[in-house]
Amino acid sequence: MHLTDIAALAEPTGEKILLLVLDGLGGLPLATGGLTELETARTPNMDALLASGDAGLHVPVAVGVTPGSGPGHLSLFGYDPLEYRVGRGALSALGIEFPLQPGDVAVRGNLCTVDQRGVLTDRRAGRIPTEEALPVLELLDAIEVSGAQTFVRPVKEHRFLLVLRPGEATEARVEDTDPGVTGVLPLEAVAVSPASEPAARIARDWLAQVPDALAGQTRANMVLLRGFATLPDWPRFPEVFRMRSVAIAAYPMYRGVARLVGMDAVAVEDDPAALIPALQERVEDYDFFFLHVKGTDKAGEDGDFERKVDIIERVDELLPALSEAAGITLITGDHSTPARMAGHSWHPVPFLLHGGPGRGHRNEGTAGFGESECARGSLGTIRGCELMPLAAARAGRLGKFGA
Repeated sequence: MHLTDIAALAEPTGEKILLLVLDGLGGLPLATGGLTELETARTPNMDALLASGDAGLHVPVAVGVTPGSGPGHLSLFGYDPLEYRVGRGALSALGIEFPLQPGDVAVRGNLCTVDQRGVLTDRRAGRIPTEEALPVLELLDAIEVSGAQTFVRPVKEHRFLLVLRPGEATEARVEDTDPGVTGVLPLEAVAVSPASEPAARIARDWLAQVPDALAGQTRANMVLLRGFATLPDWPRFPEVFRMRSVAIAAYPMYRGVARLVGMDAVAVEDDPAALIPALQERVEDYDFFFLHVKGTDKAGEDGDFERKVDIIERVDELLPALSEAAGITLITGDHSTPARMAGHSWHPVPFLLHGGPGRGHRNEGTAGFGESECARGSLGTIRGCELMPLAAARAGRLGKFGA
């Protein structure tokens, strides 16, 4: 269903909805016949919600497609990522509240490490701490490019924002320079369309100066660019679903994707426990709460099965204090990040939907929240962008369609 159709059905009821996203939640067993990270974790509170709720699996983008975090979250907000496309650069800019102007091209950057031949040895510069990254980023911000302005701003750890402000009209369809693997050279910034060549040229000119600017640096001696983007003009989530909406997240990118669709956004420390006071302070002011936990995704990308299990268990311990803020609780991930694969994957993501007395939920049983149980769930396997309408319906926030 298109967002304009949902907007025509949306009704304010006062029922509050909590969307708790454990980034990269979906996983895989380490060995055949084993359990995933979520199935291994002790999650009595999630299991209790599942026992009196609905469950299923969702496909963030399309079957067989590995999603990035931006499309994965847009899907969770009800935006079909095949229709609503935006690069991570714009999300990063919104996340740190950089004042993008019309015509600006925003790019997500990674500090990285290359050897003497320029070959990538670490795509994240050892996840350099933010305080160590700041002086490096100041060197990058000092780079000047003929015929354009460039701005470099810190995001978090190895991540930064690069904004290109060209002196001529340009599109932002430029290939990433991140090859996604180590042991190879960074890629060229190549325009996908003729209208994007000005942006690609500025990026190439800027990149050509980076090695000299970072000469002498050991870990962070080069950069990778991803997600060239301009700001889109889309329907706004609070108007579509008729809910006062807020995002609470530590990482700027996730606050950015929330702001992109019109939500307010609040920054917290990178600790799941920090979500509790931030949520409690705003319970009376909003109808929809998006809470984001990054640690599960980081552990999965690092190939650390046990750490991902530990983070899931920690979030479960906090769940009672979180779920009591809203009548409807939706718990899921934006994509799967199995530790076994040490990266994002195409595998469907488990979800549970709880709350809304009298809204027609089905008891799922007590086998526990995990991929296998959700595969047997009453809601089946659906697209990620169908989750928000489901949650809204559970809250009685969607009216009847047609006569």
